[in-house]
Amino acid sequence: MRIPLGHPARTPAALTPHLLTLGLLCAGAMFSSVQAQTAPSASPPSARPPAASPPSAAQPSAAQPSAAQIAPQFRPPTIDWTREARVISGVSVAPGGDLVFIGSDARIHRTDAGGSELWNYAAGDLGRAYPVITPQGGVIAASYDDSVYALDTTGKLLWKLRLDGDIFATPALRADGSVIAATAGGTVHALSAAGKTLWTFKAGAPVFSSPAIAADGTIYLGTQGSQLLALTPDGQLKWSFRAGSLVFSSPAIDAAGNIYFGSSDRKLYSLDPAGALRWTRQTGLFVNASPIVTSTGLVVVGSYDGQVYAVKTDGQDAWTYVAGSPVAAPAAELSDGTVVVPDLSGTLHAISAGGQPLWQLRTGKKMDLGVTVSDAGTLYFVTEGGGLNAVRGLRPLAVGPWTTFHALPSAVGRAPSAGELQAAAQARKGAASAVLSALTPLAPVATAPIATGPTAITPPVPISPAPTPAVPAPPAPTAQVPPPSSAAPAPASASASASAPAQPVPLLTPQQQAIVAAGVARADGGQIYLPLAASAGALNLSVGSVTPRSANIMVDGALLAVTVRVFNNVPFVPLSALAGLPGTAARLDLTPAPAVTLTRADQDITFPISLVQLVPLREKPEFPGVLPK
Repeated sequence: MRIPLGHPARTPAALTPHLLTLGLLCAGAMFSSVQAQTAPSASPPSARPPAASPPSAAQPSAAQPSAAQIAPQFRPPTIDWTREARVISGVSVAPGGDLVFIGSDARIHRTDAGGSELWNYAAGDLGRAYPVITPQGGVIAASYDDSVYALDTTGKLLWKLRLDGDIFATPALRADGSVIAATAGGTVHALSAAGKTLWTFKAGAPVFSSPAIAADGTIYLGTQGSQLLALTPDGQLKWSFRAGSLVFSSPAIDAAGNIYFGSSDRKLYSLDPAGALRWTRQTGLFVNASPIVTSTGLVVVGSYDGQVYAVKTDGQDAWTYVAGSPVAAPAAELSDGTVVVPDLSGTLHAISAGGQPLWQLRTGKKMDLGVTVSDAGTLYFVTEGGGLNAVRGLRPLAVGPWTTFHALPSAVGRAPSAGELQAAAQARKGAASAVLSALTPLAPVATAPIATGPTAITPPVPISPAPTPAVPAPPAPTAQVPPPSSAAPAPASASASASAPAQPVPLLTPQQQAIVAAGVARADGGQIYLPLAASAGALNLSVGSVTPRSANIMVDGALLAVTVRVFNNVPFVPLSALAGLPGTAARLDLTPAPAVTLTRADQDITFPISLVQLVPLREKPEFPGVLPK
């Protein structure tokens, strides 16, 4: 029996009218009680997750700083436009920038990049699955009327096929144009490009997990029978793996073919292509969100415990970010490594590649669908009630095997080939040229002064030739700066002030000094730049997140932003910015040898330089040939 469209049970807030399992209903109830981290005992016994197992090999590092202790570093970007489009499904982006989604009017909509409607087609019911956009620009969509629809670029119906149950999972598109669709009736269907049934497979339980197709054609999907299934391209069971509870999460696949998925048993799982368990990562509550794999090899997924976890593909923790509200939607990675993920409180979080909070955009409206990023750097997201929102002027999606839900913005659900990745990189590079060349820097959020521009440097103070003081053993890069040498300081020259600091103690060994002199310093636009890590470490300052344009340095308990430039993947900081940090001074000494001296806490640290060998600074762009402003 079907429930009428106007019935409250068919609203976007309800994922299904009559087949949603008790586990997900429990999860929704836990959020509605405004308890971001609810104890499992608040759930009915039948929906209660199993007791937490002993921690696996992938555990948080004790040295990892808590993200909850650090406020966002930048003001959030502005929402450029909002369309009350009554969106109920995920939003997919075509290579040309068009958007496709299903509305609460049970129609499949296609709009341009600005949200203006191009056409719509009446489906037989609502649909939550992301529409899939074919390489030719056609659309494959699924709805609660048990049917899969194929439309051409103008919205004309090519074919429609009725299956054996509601379709919540996003179909996957194979390289030959055939479609893999799974239903709440527990059947996996393979459909030809012409809409004919090729084969079916009985999964034994309802399927809400969207199928993912590996490079070798293997099909992976999770079931409400707590299993992850692997099927051969012709529909035979290859292997199955049993998790501890329901699997709503859709699998992600890395470049090596390893599989990652979450479960309501509070764990993130990693399996190898043969189905063997590689590792698990315990979280505090359900992991119903779908993971992504970033371009740098981090598996990122949110949990109902209000945290976002980043785990290296070998199972070691990279970072954990505290969102503060349950996370049910997948993340997406931008080209500079920023991870963007929404939570159920209606906040969009931007997290640096190192796990630091960059900005938070608060809408006050629940978000349970992932963001979608166009090649032109526009980020789209849907808020409760169906509002379609766009933030323009951000970076394009990162190029990688699974950097967004279902692999690509077109939601094909198939691991892209090397050729497809190269084509994606070229397309994003072309579209990104205008975006990155006019990129507006995010405004930093800070209560203390921020050194972002040229500031006065103490005029050079010549130092008379003097015996070289004793050099202590070089410390580790982040170790305490060694105390001044016991050797008597050299006499100050007549031009030096009586209060001039003692002869600087070199931080580096002679061999390291030779490397520094060979060109570690850079000059550009009349400024001298020093390596960020080395200079901050020498000053005993910790570095937070780093982007191609800015970095954050912890100074006296305050997180301050400084501009950076990138050269050969190494971030450099202007000497003027270092000089502008509270309690820090810098000077350029020309005799007895050219050197930059940084002074902090009455300690001098010297960086020898060779003015002859200073070379212009050139950034390493995210896309070759495209330089941010």
